Amino acid sequence: MTQRPLLTLATGDPLTVDVLIVGAGPTGLALASMLQRSGISMLLADKLEAGLNTSRAAVIHAHTLDVLETLGVSGRLAERGLTLYRFSLWDRDSALLRLRFDSLPSKHSGLLMLPQDVTEALLAETLAEAGGRVERGVTVDSLSETPRGVTASLVSSEGRRTVHARFVVGGDGMHSLVRQTAGIGFSGTSYEESFVLADVEMEWGKGRGEVTLFFSPAGLVVVAPLPSGAYRVVATLERAPERPGVADIQALLDARGPSRDGGRVSAVHWSSRFRLHHRVADRYRRGPFFLMGDAAHVHSPAGGQGMNTGLVDACVLGQILADVLSGRREEGHLDKYETLRRPAAQQVLGLTGRLTHMAVMKGAPRRLVRNAALRTLNLIPAARRRIEMNLSGLSREAAARIA
Repeated sequence: MTQRPLLTLATGDPLTVDVLIVGAGPTGLALASMLQRSGISMLLADKLEAGLNTSRAAVIHAHTLDVLETLGVSGRLAERGLTLYRFSLWDRDSALLRLRFDSLPSKHSGLLMLPQDVTEALLAETLAEAGGRVERGVTVDSLSETPRGVTASLVSSEGRRTVHARFVVGGDGMHSLVRQTAGIGFSGTSYEESFVLADVEMEWGKGRGEVTLFFSPAGLVVVAPLPSGAYRVVATLERAPERPGVADIQALLDARGPSRDGGRVSAVHWSSRFRLHHRVADRYRRGPFFLMGDAAHVHSPAGGQGMNTGLVDACVLGQILADVLSGRREEGHLDKYETLRRPAAQQVLGLTGRLTHMAVMKGAPRRLVRNAALRTLNLIPAARRRIEMNLSGLSREAAARIA
């Protein structure tokens, strides 16, 4: 089957596709590419006229790159990114735990630093090369289940058009219309703290060879080099400004980073704040509706797991849908998606929750216990390897194995 493009919303009979994908972030783009390469008719719609063009998620882990080999995009991502092999945890000037990612059981060993806008651009190129495209400026206004799938009403500046789809996939974020229409709960809580993200120009005494996480009584700050020569700074902050500036980021580094050879910020290229949620969808599928990415799971950015988990969701779901729609598998095979990916998300929520809990720990006695525990782990190679496998996603490799 070949894709039937949505040429105009103003006129025409209802359009029929196998899969309607709502949301053209990284997960939507990856799923669309999987389906397009498999000859499945699909429509990828996003309400934005263009991508967000901001860096947001900035690390791609080894397991994600392994999975993205299916799309032939991993090499391109690696060429544009900066591969790092070290990740260390400090209590200001005191080293606690040093991790290495250069000997992982993967051809993509390392931490690939790459801003999300570049990742999205490369995924969009991959989709276009397969003959697909994103329908931008198109809002999915409503969805209704029918005996044969889902009827969707799509709206753009050109008008309104009806689309009939056998399946609808929500890659439409935390406030997912697809999840709400399907009546799927989103269990969990929100954190008290906000997170600050910023890409900055600065002088950094620890160099560009590793990702560094600092604990302090004032909270956490993470510094990671980016391929552009800038640095990503991530920090918890209770009352964060909407767009943190140079003085805000400098204050975070001064209060939480190393007291010697700390950073000197000269410019902020991009910054943002957001409230933290810790949630997972009660189900990943109900009838013709599927969820992936932030529509299915949201959590702390600690460990850089969010986009990575969503991209693996997309590749797994794409293969399962292609197998069923092509007739290679029975429809019951669709349940495999939730069986594989929901437990993986629960593991990620557990990992990011523990990291965040350690980062916001209050009280000197508790912080002393935390630091002592991390120093002990640092002396045990097997313990370090277990953490490296968890952060890289390779410990969850079985959750992407469909056969």
